[in-house]
Amino acid sequence: MTEPERLQTISPEIPDPHSLSATHSLRALIEQVTGADHPMDAAYASEKRDSGIVEVLPFPFLAMVGQTEMKTALLLALINPAVGGVLLIGPRGTGKTTAVRSLVDLLPQVSRSLCYYGCMPEDVETGGIDAICPDCAKKYALGESLAAMDRVRLVELPLNARLEDVIGGIDERAAIHERLRLRRGILAQADRNLLYVDEVNLLGSQVADAILDAAAQGSYTIRRGPIWATYRSRFVLTGSMNPEEGHLRPQILDRFGLRVIVRGLLDSRDRLEAYQRVHTYQDQPHEIIQRYASATMQARDEIQSARDRLSQVEITPEIAQVGLEMIEKLQIDSLRAEITLFEAARAYAVSDDRTLVSREDLYQVGPMALRFRRSKFMTEYLTQQSIEENEISMIINPEYPFKHP
Repeated sequence: MTEPERLQTISPEIPDPHSLSATHSLRALIEQVTGADHPMDAAYASEKRDSGIVEVLPFPFLAMVGQTEMKTALLLALINPAVGGVLLIGPRGTGKTTAVRSLVDLLPQVSRSLCYYGCMPEDVETGGIDAICPDCAKKYALGESLAAMDRVRLVELPLNARLEDVIGGIDERAAIHERLRLRRGILAQADRNLLYVDEVNLLGSQVADAILDAAAQGSYTIRRGPIWATYRSRFVLTGSMNPEEGHLRPQILDRFGLRVIVRGLLDSRDRLEAYQRVHTYQDQPHEIIQRYASATMQARDEIQSARDRLSQVEITPEIAQVGLEMIEKLQIDSLRAEITLFEAARAYAVSDDRTLVSREDLYQVGPMALRFRRSKFMTEYLTQQSIEENEISMIINPEYPFKHP
């Protein structure tokens, strides 16, 4: 039996790409395309192609088998950056890095400034005409645009990145000519983009602190001698880690909204299908990318549409109370739990083409939004502190003992 015949016996054709246009929501599209019931056409595995040119060709996101929670979390972060990013935790070889890098073809568009100083129309709305530079003030008065639509980019933080690489430093080319000028760092380049940190638990403390500060404030300041500058740094933080290689500092963990446990595929058919798709991709990446091109384009349009309609999605007080009760029962202190839970539920609802959040939405996003938010240390610490506060209160004013809030 030849190799194409052998492969064909274990991998039937996927549905016709034109049939994918019948899906009515992003969720339905993802479920239809990425399951093991819709494998790659193995007939393509018989062709060999070697162009001799090195290209960056990410594995198609829609070609990944299984890993529904991981894919859902990443898509929710694209639709609604307010969820606070995604952390992928799992052993090696489970597709964490592949999944993040495969988002390149699905990234939506955002409005970017056309000005060197980053002036935006909303700056005028919030701070008046004096909030923008003179050139942009003139353009604004003439009715010219200060911004243009541009695709979100995936910015990766190298494992060996130095602090100067991350925040920026003196422009060496300008220094040659005896001029002082600052060079933007990776955090500034990540503004309104997706910042990916692989092996985030291995980051140096200085680099980690710089990322935390920028993530918290949406900007950061760099000072080098007599010159300084403040850069915008509003990014969706995405990280991955293998817990075998070390724990993640609580301060960094707290900056990730959604937390996903990525396990290996359990079903043997899924594992076989995943192997088949990877095998085809390694032999001829152009073919598998082309095979999913139509569905990828549709998914990208669905993400952009969901992002544009997100402001219309509402959470009723009754549904919000359901989420608050979940958090109360779990005894979670951090208010970021509510933010992540509700924002993720809004993104989940709009991905299903709905404008009202349901209980089911909360149940679907709850695990990834609420896991790892309890601290055994803090629980014991606060309990012990309550005992001490009560003892102090009984001594100072026995009639009104301290009560834990």
